[in-house]
Amino acid sequence: MVDLSGFLAYGSFFLVTVLVNAIAVLGLNVQWGQTGLFNVGVAGFIALGAYVSALATTATGANHWGGLGLPIGVGWALGALAAGLVSAFVGAVTLRLRSDYLAITTFGVAIIIHLAALNLESITGGSFGISFIPRPFESYADRPVVFGLLNLALVAAVVLALYIGLERLARSPFGRVLRALREDERAAASLGKNPLSYRVQAFALGGAIMGLSGAIMAHYVGFIAPDNYLSAVTFQVWAMLIVGGSGNNKGAILGAFIIWGLWSISGMAIGSFVPADLQARAAALRLVAIGLLLSLTLVIRPRGLIGEDLTVSRHLGEDARG
Repeated sequence: MVDLSGFLAYGSFFLVTVLVNAIAVLGLNVQWGQTGLFNVGVAGFIALGAYVSALATTATGANHWGGLGLPIGVGWALGALAAGLVSAFVGAVTLRLRSDYLAITTFGVAIIIHLAALNLESITGGSFGISFIPRPFESYADRPVVFGLLNLALVAAVVLALYIGLERLARSPFGRVLRALREDERAAASLGKNPLSYRVQAFALGGAIMGLSGAIMAHYVGFIAPDNYLSAVTFQVWAMLIVGGSGNNKGAILGAFIIWGLWSISGMAIGSFVPADLQARAAALRLVAIGLLLSLTLVIRPRGLIGEDLTVSRHLGEDARG
């Protein structure tokens, strides 16, 4: 007999995790899909949002600073703001240079954030992380189904609001300029558009959305640690965007479902069928599976499962230049 309550509890957990990842992918889509900015430090901006929100909302712990006790919503906003400000600074410093410098810089920023979280023990708790982070609907935690469904509704509302806002942004004059800069920066600049200003704004917006993703997940789980934000997170988010469809917000969300579904299914398969002494080695195969899917996608559908409509993109770019 199927355990309906267990199925609903796990299903809601899975969907919340997918949607939180989708938020990060939407942020990357603003940077790369819409503007062509190569960010390989996604995990760092997610971590920054998580830590700032956690520190703003938790009480002072035995091994970390805190005590502000701010509402969860304020913590989310502060996490997004912190990630956005750091993104704006990184963009202002590096976006005058070639795109490979941006990639190197963002990777360095992610490493710095990870090392800071690991070594600033009095602030971040070091390798022990931060626990007892307040969670939405905490009073229902003893009822997993209700708790999961309420959080699913909340995160789904956030994703829906972001999707609608980003779709409108893509069709606004600002979004058209971003596409024009991505397609032909010199032509757009010759018509009075400031490439640096627009790109810094896009990079900051994308970073803020990534920070929001980290903050939401931190409060949903109730615990964070530096090892939650290794480079594998960046790889997963990039895979989600490329498989789903770069430049398409629907594709970004679809990619999150597919890649996280593959990650979860492979994890359950390893736990069920692989001997305990081999599970640590077998876990690496999960990244291999994602890599294979990513490679197949690039060969068969280079623009992703729901790729950007190049005709619409071309018209948007022409509108911006006009």
